[in-house]
Amino acid sequence: MSLRSIASVLALLVLAGPLAGPLAGPLAGPLAAQEPRQGVRIGLTYAPGTRPGLYVLPLYGLHADSIRAVVTRDLDYGDRISVIAPDAGLAPTGALNYPLYARLGAAAVLQMTITPAGAVHAVLHDVVAARVINTADFTVRGSAFGTDWRRSVHEASDEIERWVTGVRGIAATRVLFIRGATLWTVDSDGMNVMSVTGVGAALAPVWHPNGTTIGYTEMLDDGTRVVVRDLANGSVRRFVRDRGTNASPAFAPDGRTLVFASGEDGTDLFSVPLDGSAAPFRVTVGRGSTNSQPTYAPDGRRIAFTTSRLGAPQLYITDSDGANPELLTTSGFGDQLYRADPAWSPDGRFVAFSTQIEGRFQVATIGLRDRSVKQHTVDGINEDPSWAPDARHLVFTSTRTGSKQLWVLDTESGRLRQLTSGPASRMAAWSPRLSPAR
Repeated sequence: MSLRSIASVLALLVLAGPLAGPLAGPLAGPLAAQEPRQGVRIGLTYAPGTRPGLYVLPLYGLHADSIRAVVTRDLDYGDRISVIAPDAGLAPTGALNYPLYARLGAAAVLQMTITPAGAVHAVLHDVVAARVINTADFTVRGSAFGTDWRRSVHEASDEIERWVTGVRGIAATRVLFIRGATLWTVDSDGMNVMSVTGVGAALAPVWHPNGTTIGYTEMLDDGTRVVVRDLANGSVRRFVRDRGTNASPAFAPDGRTLVFASGEDGTDLFSVPLDGSAAPFRVTVGRGSTNSQPTYAPDGRRIAFTTSRLGAPQLYITDSDGANPELLTTSGFGDQLYRADPAWSPDGRFVAFSTQIEGRFQVATIGLRDRSVKQHTVDGINEDPSWAPDARHLVFTSTRTGSKQLWVLDTESGRLRQLTSGPASRMAAWSPRLSPAR
């Protein structure tokens, strides 16, 4: 049944009055204070690999349609929930007729209202258990459709997704990327594109684990240097070990250490405390080869990186102090020996990378346990993967529509969506989960 058909059925039922029923529970309790209360998992029963249906009811009030549209899109983009949100119909009053929503394929129903103070009061119903399972109030901050407004709605979406699936959503995250030679950011749904002010020609952006600091490579006439910038106050620190190349920074998971590539005749990886308490420590000994593009394991104990020590670029793993280097990728995948752009997944299970296949770069992942490789892209040229904090989605650069743009991939289902449009965009870095803005 289409969404429009579902909406028509519900509209008729609402007018006829059967949406209230003896199995339904009342809308839960009075409104809470203006901060989301801690939620608990809904406890839905559904087969692994399937997506529970969530019916999102209409709501009324100031900007209600826009709030519902953002929430439903966020939940859909999470790829863990099958969202049922007809674009017509009336919001039921009183108790819900749970068997009706079960017939429409819903395992849960999301009921939202706008409070007199402008907050979103969200109630989640378990259709099978025929009861309210969770409720919270979410403050909507800032002017309508502004940066703070959008982020606060995304935060509500992420918590609702956690209620349903047990996994917090990624809607309230942002993506750093290069457009032209400057830095930009975009929300995870492709909205709110903004340039990062005060940045010159830049490459290879990365996020600090605190979500308010970034690193990148600054291009100069006589070489490159690594820059660490606080987005909140604009403060800048620069790291230069060698007067030639200083590039491709990465932050340790604890946020205390920066590792980057440096050198004149080839490059090696060096780590340095962010507080400047020690001199750079040499991690790799490349003997004239290029060692770059470091990415930390989530526990901070190991680093994956790109190296030319075997000739064509390949991926290696080493302990964070440089001990126990080993080849990660072998020559058994793809027609050309080229592997680059490693990105370690936040759950530690995979490393995503770019590989050359039939003359074009494609995005692949390699499992750390069994070293099995999976190719995720086919169309166009695809490179520079970066993981979302849910360890399920990747953002990458692709030419599949002609120019370089950012795309988002669900690595489990293979679903793709375009994130940017307009001027060419590349070298994306997905932020960690961001703390609620105040």
